[in-house]
Amino acid sequence: MRMPQNANQRIAVPVVYIMAMFMAVMDTTIVNVALPTIAHEFHTRSGKIGLVSSSYLISLTIFIPVSGWLGDRLGGKLALLGSIAVFTIASALCGLSTNFAMLVIFRIIQGIGGAIMTPVGLSMLFRVYPPAERVRIAGIIAIFTAIAPALGPILGGVSTTYLSWRLVFFVNVLIGTLICLYGSLQLTKHTQYHPGKFDWQGFWLSGLGLGMAMYAISEGSIIGWSNPVVLFTLIIGVALLIGMVIIESRSPYPLVNLHLFRNRLFTVCTSLYGLGSISYLGALYLSALFLQDVQGKSALQAGLTTFPSAVGVVLGGQIVARKLYRRFGPRRIVAVGLLVITITLIFMSRVTIHTNLWYIRLIMFGLGLGVAAVFISSQTTSMATIDKIRTGQASSIFNSSKQLGSAIGVAISTILLSSLTDHNGTNTHTTVHLLGYHAGFLAGALTAALSLVVALMIRDDDAIQSMTKAK
Repeated sequence: MRMPQNANQRIAVPVVYIMAMFMAVMDTTIVNVALPTIAHEFHTRSGKIGLVSSSYLISLTIFIPVSGWLGDRLGGKLALLGSIAVFTIASALCGLSTNFAMLVIFRIIQGIGGAIMTPVGLSMLFRVYPPAERVRIAGIIAIFTAIAPALGPILGGVSTTYLSWRLVFFVNVLIGTLICLYGSLQLTKHTQYHPGKFDWQGFWLSGLGLGMAMYAISEGSIIGWSNPVVLFTLIIGVALLIGMVIIESRSPYPLVNLHLFRNRLFTVCTSLYGLGSISYLGALYLSALFLQDVQGKSALQAGLTTFPSAVGVVLGGQIVARKLYRRFGPRRIVAVGLLVITITLIFMSRVTIHTNLWYIRLIMFGLGLGVAAVFISSQTTSMATIDKIRTGQASSIFNSSKQLGSAIGVAISTILLSSLTDHNGTNTHTTVHLLGYHAGFLAGALTAALSLVVALMIRDDDAIQSMTKAK
């Protein structure tokens, strides 16, 4: 996956990657808003409609490990544009679905495309830009990846309320088509690395193990952890992952290169990215539910209230990338970011039915600042000591940590909501009803606080290449 270091590629690769990321990230939140309408049109039970989201996420998790091998085998351009095309076509088919089963099947196919394009694009980006320049490009990426999840509920609310739920999928068709046209003209073909034969054992073990674990985490929080299906799926998933560790550690051509975890800096930063995702995605999920369930706001109002978190990420990302990273190093920046996340989520754990929306927006803005510090620093630092030939495998592992972290964050929030919310009370706005929300925000705060221990394991000297000012 070797790319010429010319000016054209230094523009083309970020443009394609950023737009693909924007499309994939926005898709998750924009679809969630449309779920009630989809359930009504297809006459689907509320407990079953979650498959529209979970099927996509499980597919994403299963196929992310394949991305490193596929990118090295086919070359970045073909793998990236091919996966974007799959995602785009599947999005169109989702919008054209005439029944619930069709929609779920096409969401699974959509997940395959999404699983490949993000890690491959990130790997290409790291090969185009040397470590000294990555923090700057990470700041630019943060603008779009922060706006996308916050913009999703707003666009989804407008489309579902005033037009059609099908537009939440058709918007991907326009974006994906433009990306493919631009990428086919601007991205340069390049010599592939030779990753060896495809590791089928690793694929089945990692794919089924991660997929079953994701299913158990997602469904266990809804139908109960004592459910036999959830317990069986979780046990088998964990067993498969243990088998994967044993097999992959001995394989000459591992699909999931566990030897990368011997790299202290990569392991620490990947862990921080996953832990940060637990706190952030859990908080966004809880905030949207709180605003609609407790304060009675519409989906559009909820989206506008959580949108300041994206503004915080954008502003914080620029400050970290341009001013702070090289001056203070990743260790202190990540630690401060985690501290900010902890404090803001503690404040969120005190909100009530009467809390002013502007107060919540201020907290969301602060949360975004903290998240920017953690995500940008950990992403930039993670690959500082990884060889170019290993960036494909490393980026697939790095992205897997975010997917698992996001799923765990939402699952923890759902568990606390279902176990602590007063379902028997006649007044749904009682203090008891708020306990689940408060506990969920505190769980996110505790996760961020405990992550400080991990952040202190970062050695700035190891990341010196990424801290050096580009010439």
